[in-house]
Amino acid sequence: MASEVELAQTAKPGGDTIFGKIIRGEIPTKFIHDDDQCVAFNDVNPQAPVHFLVVPKKPIVRLAEAEEADEKLLGHLLLVAKKVAKEQGLTKGYRVVINDGPDGGQSVYHIHVHVFGKRQLGWPPG
Repeated sequence: MASEVELAQTAKPGGDTIFGKIIRGEIPTKFIHDDDQCVAFNDVNPQAPVHFLVVPKKPIVRLAEAEEADEKLLGHLLLVAKKVAKEQGLTKGYRVVINDGPDGGQSVYHIHVHVFGKRQLGWPPG
């Protein structure tokens, strides 16, 4: 299985993604949040005791390509991250990450917010 670095370096934008299939119900997933703008679900390869993703239903390829019209949606993703983090019991804090592009570790070209909790993560990351 390829490392996260290898996946990020070889992933290509364009076309359908696993997140599009999840949002459309083609890949069964238990949502921990679902509204008209986004979904949240636990990561299948968690890097912390609590690790979930918040994914917009609108397929924005990467943060670097977000447009001014996406401002409210991007803010909504962070507010949903906060809401779900509270529901998941992350009262002492959590880390929020958006990977962007190959050097930023992005391996799926559909923007998504990672939320990590219940584990102290190192700084700087990497």
